[in-house]
Order: sequence, then C-alpha cells, then structure tokens
Amino acid sequence: MKVLSLFALLILTLYARENPFFPPEGEKDIFITSNKDSSKAPLKQAAITLPSQARVLQKVTVELKNLDGSVETKSIEMDNSIDWHLPIFISQGYRETTVPVSKEKEPPKAATTAPAPIKKSDAQNSVESKSITSLSFVKFSAAGKSLKLTAKNEAIRNFLIANPHRIVVDFKSDTEVSNFVKEDFDKVFQKIRIGSHEGYYRIVVELDGFYKYEFKKVADGYLIELK
Repeated sequence: MKVLSLFALLILTLYARENPFFPPEGEKDIFITSNKDSSKAPLKQAAITLPSQARVLQKVTVELKNLDGSVETKSIEMDNSIDWHLPIFISQGYRETTVPVSKEKEPPKAATTAPAPIKKSDAQNSVESKSITSLSFVKFSAAGKSLKLTAKNEAIRNFLIANPHRIVVDFKSDTEVSNFVKEDFDKVFQKIRIGSHEGYYRIVVELDGFYKYEFKKVADGYLIELK
C-alpha cells in the first residue's frame, strides 16, 4: 500500500507546473490592469493634405490599436475623383439620414414642368471666363482649369517643364515683343512670363502644382486645359 501511494505521488509531480504565477502553455494571458491613466483625447476632426499630383481616391485605410496593444487596419475601397486643393477630413460621429416629418399637412404644390437636364458641355461653359491681361499681340483669359490665349500669331510648339510645373508655348513672330510678367492672378495659373527670341516669342505659364494638359486650337487662338 505504501508503495502504491508513493508511485501515485511521483506521477502527480510529473504534471505539476514549475511556476504557478505564469499560465500553463495553451492558455491566454489575462489583461493586466493598472491605475495608470491610458485615456486619449477623443477624436474630433483631423485633416489630410493631398499632394498636387493626386487625382483619384482609391482606398482609405485606418490603423487601430486594440485593448491588448495589438494593431490592426481597416480599409474602405473607393474610386472617386478628388480635387487636391481641398483636404480630406477624418471625424467620428453619426449623421442624420432621416428628416423629421411635420405633423401639419403641407398645401398641395402647383404642377411644374421638370427642368431640362444640363448637358456636360453646358456645365463646362457655365464657368465664367475672367480676363487676365490684354496685350497688342495676345490676350489671356481663365475659366477654372482652362486658359485661353487669343493670339494673332501661330503657335509652333508647346511643352511642359517641372519643378515648378510650367507650360511653355512658342509663337512664330518676326517682330520683337517687350518682356512681360504677370503674377498672382489666379488660383491655378500663378504667373505668366513673355520673352522675345529670334523668330518667335515665348509664353511661360507657371502652375500651382502637378498637371497634365491639353493644347487645343480654337477659332480665335489657343486653349490650355489642365487635367
């Protein structure tokens, strides 16, 4: 009997934990609590400034810290055009999606004819053109991201230069023109410089950021459209 009791005691010691203050293998740790204040200021609103070459918002990703200290990310797939001049805001809260209905009955509305849909071309033309400057050989006017050059001469080449971004247009001319500089006249088109060269004069349009552009011949001159 004593032999059996001793044998059972030896078996039990084989399964005993070496340190009772640490959890056995396979068990999860219990969160450790303390009196330390780990609270953070609540999120109100934060803004992200966009680079000037940004044109499409494809995904929004946030990185989160959990109670146990682990970090995970959540993402939203998107496909929306954006204006890089405007920041993107991050905030937290509920938006009211329903409008309360008044208890009083509203009087019947008179029948009206639905307005004709606005065509895309009409919407573009609705942007008011603003005259920038007028010289004897060329006139400039801007509307949104379009710059019109009403010129008497023929454009022989155009190209883009970076840092800072500027569009260069050369016009054929056998007569010398006076140098000209116009600054801070528009949000997008920030500066215009004109210089005379042998056989042509050059117009340099400095932009406020990164753009692609399209150069078009129109009835009374040329049109620069930024993209």
